[in-house]
Amino acid sequence: MKQFFTGLLVTLGALYGFSQAEITKDELYQHINFLTTQEKEGRYPGGKINKTVVDYIAKDFEKAGIKPLSKSYLQKFKASLRVAKDEKKKPKVKTWNVVGFIEGNDPGLKKEYIVLGAHYDHLGHGGPSSKSDKKNTVHPGADDNASGTSALLEIAERLSATQDKLKRSVIFIAFGAEEQGLLGSKFFVENSPVPLEDIQLMINMDMVGRLNNEKQVYMGGAGTFPNGQELMAQLGKDAGLNPVVHAGSVGGSDHVSFYKKNISVLGMHTGGHPQYHTPEDTIELINFEGQKKICDYIYATIFKIASTDYRMEFIPQD
Repeated sequence: MKQFFTGLLVTLGALYGFSQAEITKDELYQHINFLTTQEKEGRYPGGKINKTVVDYIAKDFEKAGIKPLSKSYLQKFKASLRVAKDEKKKPKVKTWNVVGFIEGNDPGLKKEYIVLGAHYDHLGHGGPSSKSDKKNTVHPGADDNASGTSALLEIAERLSATQDKLKRSVIFIAFGAEEQGLLGSKFFVENSPVPLEDIQLMINMDMVGRLNNEKQVYMGGAGTFPNGQELMAQLGKDAGLNPVVHAGSVGGSDHVSFYKKNISVLGMHTGGHPQYHTPEDTIELINFEGQKKICDYIYATIFKIASTDYRMEFIPQD
């Protein structure tokens, strides 16, 4: 254990010892503002508005120097849409995951991957998953999950600036149709461009914009890889956060699709709130200072594992 923490301190010294692109509150705001305007109509799967959102994410990946994992950033799939019990079944719609990656530099370890993901879709005008009495009203989904999508873009940009320090490769995925039943992540793990056994860890961000006054960030799955609980507790402390670290409690977002394939996971969030799945989940309620801290925390986690030969293996939980 002493050797583990010594290695951690060396990595943290390297982490803050060179200049790099910084994660900024302004850019987090710009991304969330784009994703939550009334014109985006709650980022429902399918159609021209959905394509506008995925094109925005793909262009941001390209601007940051993130390469497509396959021939294109876009991984197309068909999504079945949830309906109320008394509602007629809707036809499947075309939607997309947006997938990019940074290749590591170690001849052997670059064939191993860390995945960072967040779903970009939301509920549109409500539907059966809405918690609100307001029918046919845009649900902007600022925390759920424009916050995770903006974090994905900012962390990807920062990791791209430190690409020369990475041994392992990093994959970035903005998932579609999570609100319809984790459909984007399910499609990815069934149609992965890389062997699933080469994915060492999947970190998922779903609702990371509402850090509370106690600075608590919650996570499940820290026991699914060696020394995960100790690592996340130490890095959280270094980031000025109060992490609530669970070995199991894997949860119900896109990382579950990876966990079911025997891949180590971390599911990150800042907790529930009364605005969840309502039209009141707006940008005005996002804690941007807190979100930046969480982004820096997740960046440090990926950097530690991707820039070293940190031993990884899947450890089942729950």
